Amino acid sequence: MMTTWPILSVVPFLPVVGAILIYLSRGDDEAARGNARWIALWTTIITFAVSVILVLRFDPAQPGFQFVEKTAWLANGIGYHMGVDGISLPFVILTTALMPFCILASWKSVTLRVREYMMAFLFLETLMIGTFSALDLVLFYLFFEGGLIPMFLIIGVWGGPRRVYASFKFFLYTLLGSVLMLLAIMALYLNAGTTDIPTLMNTAVPRNLQTWAWLAFFASFAVKMPMWPVHTWLPDAHVEAPTAGSVVLAAILLKMGGYGFLRFSLPMFPLASHDFAPLVFTLSTIAIVYTSLVALMQEDIKKLIAYSSVAHMGFVTMGIFAGTMQGVAGGVFQMVSHGIVSGALFLCVGVVYDRLHTREIAAYGGLVNRMPLYAFMFMVFTMANVGLPGTSGFVGEFMTLIGTFKVSIPTATIATLGVILSAAYALWLYRKVVFGVLDKPSLASIKDLTLREGIILAPLVILTILFGVYPKPILDMSAASVQQLVTNYNTAITAVKAAALVQ
Repeated sequence: MMTTWPILSVVPFLPVVGAILIYLSRGDDEAARGNARWIALWTTIITFAVSVILVLRFDPAQPGFQFVEKTAWLANGIGYHMGVDGISLPFVILTTALMPFCILASWKSVTLRVREYMMAFLFLETLMIGTFSALDLVLFYLFFEGGLIPMFLIIGVWGGPRRVYASFKFFLYTLLGSVLMLLAIMALYLNAGTTDIPTLMNTAVPRNLQTWAWLAFFASFAVKMPMWPVHTWLPDAHVEAPTAGSVVLAAILLKMGGYGFLRFSLPMFPLASHDFAPLVFTLSTIAIVYTSLVALMQEDIKKLIAYSSVAHMGFVTMGIFAGTMQGVAGGVFQMVSHGIVSGALFLCVGVVYDRLHTREIAAYGGLVNRMPLYAFMFMVFTMANVGLPGTSGFVGEFMTLIGTFKVSIPTATIATLGVILSAAYALWLYRKVVFGVLDKPSLASIKDLTLREGIILAPLVILTILFGVYPKPILDMSAASVQQLVTNYNTAITAVKAAALVQ
C-alpha cells in the first residue's frame, strides 16, 4: 500500500513545528522552561513514531529509493528531491530514536536559556534527517552545512569553560572541508547539467574530474568522520559540549561522513575510489592504532571516549573502501552500532558529571559500591565499545575486518591490533571509575540512577545486546542497497581493467 501523504517531508520538518511552538510560548519563568522541555520531548517522540511508519512501509527487497518526493525548486536541474534507501533509512531512524533521549538528558542539567536550547536541538534534528534523505546535491549541501549552525551554538552557548575555542575550531574545520565539496558540486553540475543524485549516479564522470571531485568530497567527509589527521577538532568539541550535544555529535554528526562516502564517493567516483583505496586504508589503520594509543593516555573521560570514536570510525572507512559486500554492510552496521554505543557512553558520563561536576578519571573510583545499576549499564556499553561478541560492537567490527581481509591482508591485520588496544583503554577506564576502593569523601553519598536516567539508558542497553545477538533487522534493511552499490562499483572497475588490457 502506498502512502498518499508526503511522509518524507513530514519526518524532517516536524521538529521545526515544535521549535516554532516553543518560540511562541514566550516567557522565562519556570513554567515557560517546563513548557519548552515538554514540547521538545513530545515533538521528538512524535517524529520518531512517524519515522517508525517509514520503516514499516519500507520494502527492503528494493535496492532503489523509496518514498520519493520531487518538485522543481531553483534553476533548471536543481529540485527539492527527497527519498530514502536501505543505506540512508537506518541513519534516519537512529537520528529520530536518539533525539528524545537527548532532550531527557538535558532535562535537569540545562537551566539557562532552556527555550533556545530546545529550539536549537529541534532545528538540528531537521537538518540531520534532511542530510540523510536529500536526493539533490544542492539540497544535501544545505542540510549538511546547516547542521553546523545549531551545533556551533549548542557548544558555544551551553558548553564548558573553553567552549568558544572548541565551537570555532569545530566550525572552521568542518567549513574548510566543505568549501571544497561545494566546488566539486559545481563541477558535477556543469558536467551533467543537473544536481539530481540518482541521475548523477548513472552519469559517467570523466576520469580526471573523478579524481579531483573525489578529493574534494573526501576533504569534507574526512573532517566530518573525522579521519586522522583532521580529527583534532573532535576531542575539544566533545569535552566542551553539554551531554546531549556530545551524544548528537558522536552518534549522528560523525555518521554523515561515512554516509557521504557511501552515497557519493563509491557510486559516483568508483575509479577514483579504487585508486585512492590504499590511501584510505593507510589513514584508517593509523587512526585505529594511533588514536587508541592516545586514548590510553587521557585523564578526561569524555576525551577518552572521543578518541575511541575516531578509532571506531577507522573501521568504517576501511570497510567502505574495501568495496566488498561484507565490508560495506559492516560499515553501515558499525555506524549504527557506534551511534547507539557511543551515544550511551556519553550519557553515562553525563550521569556522573551531573552529580560531581567533574570529568577527571582520577576523581572517581569504587562507584560499583554506591551505584550498582549504573555500573552494570556502563559495563554493557564498555563491552560493546571493546567489541565483545554478543554486543552490537562486535558484529560491525568483525564484518568490516572480513570485508577488508579479502582486499588487503596487512590492513586487516593492523586493524585487528586496534581491537586489542580498544580493550586496553576501555577496560582501564572502567576499572578506574567503577572498581577499586570507595575512599573519596565526595563519592560517599552519591546516588544510583534516578528513574529518568534509567528510562534513558535501559532502551540503549536492550538495543546494544539485541543487535549483538540478532543483527538481522539492520543488515536486512540495508542488504539490497549495499548489494547494488557493490555490484555497480565492481562493474565500473572491471570495465576499466578490461579496457586497459585491450590497449
